[in-house]
Amino acid sequence: QVQLVESGGGLVQAGGSLRLSCAASGRTFRSYTMAWFRQAPGKEREFVAGISWNGVSTRYSDSVKGRFTISRDNTKNTVYLYLQMNSLKPEDTAVHYCAASSRGVVLDDQGEYAYWGQGTQVTVSS
Repeated sequence: QVQLVESGGGLVQAGGSLRLSCAASGRTFRSYTMAWFRQAPGKEREFVAGISWNGVSTRYSDSVKGRFTISRDNTKNTVYLYLQMNSLKPEDTAVHYCAASSRGVVLDDQGEYAYWGQGTQVTVSS
């Protein structure tokens, strides 16, 4: 059974930090590109950051570049994806989703990602 389960969301003040985690199991996700997306109320879901299967290549949206860091751990049967979020801003408030793609490159198109988690809420107060 394929499962992507996010955790680590919560309420934080502006300028604070959070670390999101995603546990991916049920497929050989260690060979998959993985990414974080987010959806704020009333807005479309958008790409946040992505990482290649081996962690060598990463990609960030302009809005989070320099503040967020994506990483992954492929050493266990369950693949773990992380998003370290620093210097958080109120505009980062959104439901954050992890996703996996069998494509060999990091793409920012959500249509390229076949597997999705249920999401975790991040709320940043001003």
